[in-house]
Amino acid sequence: MLKTLGRTATALFLTLAASGAIAPARAEPDRIVDIAAPFEITGLDPAKSGEIFLRMNIVETLVDVDGQGKAIPGLARDWQVSPDGLVWRFRLRDNVRFHDATTMTAKSVASALTIARTKPGLLARAPIATITAEGDALVVITLTRPFTPLAAFLAEARAQILAPASYEGNEVTAIIGTGPFRLTKIEAPQSLSVTRFGDYWGEEPAIENARYLSVGRAETRALMAESGDADYVFNLDPASRTRLGKSAAVKLLSVPIPRSLLLKVNAGNPLLADLRARQALSLAIDREGLAAAILRYPAAATQLFPPSLGGWHEADLPPLASDPQKARALLAELGWKPGDDGILQKDGKRFSLMLTTYPDRPELPLTAAVLQEQFREIGVELTIDSTNSSEIPVRHQDGTLALALMARNFALAPDPLATMLGDYGPKGGDWGSMNWSNTSFDAALDGLSRSSDAQEAQALRQKVVSIIQQELPVIPVAWYQQSVAVSNRLENAQIDPYERSFGLKSMRWAP
Repeated sequence: MLKTLGRTATALFLTLAASGAIAPARAEPDRIVDIAAPFEITGLDPAKSGEIFLRMNIVETLVDVDGQGKAIPGLARDWQVSPDGLVWRFRLRDNVRFHDATTMTAKSVASALTIARTKPGLLARAPIATITAEGDALVVITLTRPFTPLAAFLAEARAQILAPASYEGNEVTAIIGTGPFRLTKIEAPQSLSVTRFGDYWGEEPAIENARYLSVGRAETRALMAESGDADYVFNLDPASRTRLGKSAAVKLLSVPIPRSLLLKVNAGNPLLADLRARQALSLAIDREGLAAAILRYPAAATQLFPPSLGGWHEADLPPLASDPQKARALLAELGWKPGDDGILQKDGKRFSLMLTTYPDRPELPLTAAVLQEQFREIGVELTIDSTNSSEIPVRHQDGTLALALMARNFALAPDPLATMLGDYGPKGGDWGSMNWSNTSFDAALDGLSRSSDAQEAQALRQKVVSIIQQELPVIPVAWYQQSVAVSNRLENAQIDPYERSFGLKSMRWAP
């Protein structure tokens, strides 16, 4: 195997193997699917690592999501909403068992959701009055006001349904779910193992055993795919994707996903408070060139939401464009003049900004470097701080953030409204607007959360999208594609565009 790698790659592989960062190569083919992805297991609580347990098909939610982002039955067979929109009744599937062999009841589901509401997550922001059980098969959620995205909130990973034995009080001490695979071993923050659950209520998977390994470095994950040390490698960097595309050992899968690369803007910063300054930064960005050079696929973001998000993508919206000359003219209107080094100055101050980003996604620091050069062309000085992603919400809260380059997932729940309510509400959000408000926008977003009329809801979505495009509380840069390298040992591997599952339950071994 090592003969197929270059000298640098071989040295890196040997170093990582010796340090235990990756498993040694298989001596012979086994029957365990090895999955590598960048996400650490930060604890048992679904509020911390719920997405990993959901992706590994260990746990399930009351509501599921199809490939088009539509809410569909999960552990609930169906649901009904009262005419006033205040009472939702979810009818549970029959004969669902938890991994400890106990039966799922309405009481256990209501208890799990009630606990989830006390933790960080979408449910904590829903206008829920009570969650109760009616008999063994009906969960009733009563609201304080109509709230149309409730089903989407219940599909979030942090709303997963666990067995009563998973809890001590409100604390999660074990992951006992209902999924097609049960947890057999966990070594946080790096790995876990699962085995097929023989009493699963749905179709039995073909795969019997699987392992998950958290591998932060994209280069390492790519080496694991190439060497055969991982069967399903999630989230490839552009350079590795290009190299693996030439390898006969793996198949590459790629699909557009509801995630956008964007600049979070502190609209309260004196340099950015005027809309013309934000427009100038947007006009300075060569999105097509950046996407081609860094992401290596055509993904220039002409608006916040990608085409894959259906009703949230407005095809007739005037697109964001690149025009450095116009950008310089807008800044000149604000009184900025080039200094001796080309950086704009006014009243003895330089137009200088700190950009916070993080290396977890390898394209972000590279994109930041390109933006640094493109902004310099219009006289704006950018200093890059590539640090831990947690610094973005910290600096949002303490007011020190100027700009942040980040990747925002709009599929935390099947309806992007769930994410929008947290990111762009009247007080903004850690991963959305900062010191920006617009009363028309707030009214449209609130109306959207209440409306059950499809035509009215579409008009409100168009208004929300249009205002963001006009006022730029965030500046879209690129849209994402997700890529995965899959071993030839596997068949029927897939990418979930809503990133809820690694597709383990649909995989099977190649003959």
